[in-house]
Amino acid sequence: MIHVKSFVFNPFMENTYILHDDTKEAVIIDPGCYERYEQEELKEFIASNDLKVVKLLNTHCHIDHVFGNQFVKDHYKVELYIHQEDEATLRAVKAYAPAYGFTNYHEAYPDQFLNEGDEVRFGSSSIEVLFVPGHAPGHIAFYSKEDKFCIGGDVLFQGSIGRTDLPGGDFETLINSIHKKIFPLGDDVTVYSGHGPATNIGYEKKSNPFCAVA
Repeated sequence: MIHVKSFVFNPFMENTYILHDDTKEAVIIDPGCYERYEQEELKEFIASNDLKVVKLLNTHCHIDHVFGNQFVKDHYKVELYIHQEDEATLRAVKAYAPAYGFTNYHEAYPDQFLNEGDEVRFGSSSIEVLFVPGHAPGHIAFYSKEDKFCIGGDVLFQGSIGRTDLPGGDFETLINSIHKKIFPLGDDVTVYSGHGPATNIGYEKKSNPFCAVA
């Protein structure tokens, strides 16, 4: 069984996730920890639960989801996995971070690229990679069929969807990703979003004003 722990970090109120199983191996997804106290909170949870971090994953590479990439890489000596189509998104952060007031952003580079259908393994568990562009050109999600959850990044929110007015965003592409990749996972699948509370696919299919299925 995969255990999901979430943290809310940085002024964008971004959700950072740690996934781990009973082997104590863990992966960190979208570390938004910018301030030192946020980094310490992440470290404390990992240390207190005796976890071994083995991989670092990004659903996509907008600024709020990548603040802590270099910290995690340095502290836990792990590689960063993203989709290749979002490498430009990641490399752009250094240029615009100061305009948002984030003058201490430390740039991190990807080590490995993930593609649709890949499996990310840790401990005795695995999660499947889904390619779900629209919010960002190289956006991916991570799905556990066994435990019925999806780490969805900024694709689908409770009652909303990811914005599509940023570089590389496209509304029709995002809606297609939701209808073709997320909704078919099943009504009982929990979606852990990049911001806000978790939701489930059945609820969003019926009630989401942007993408509900008539």
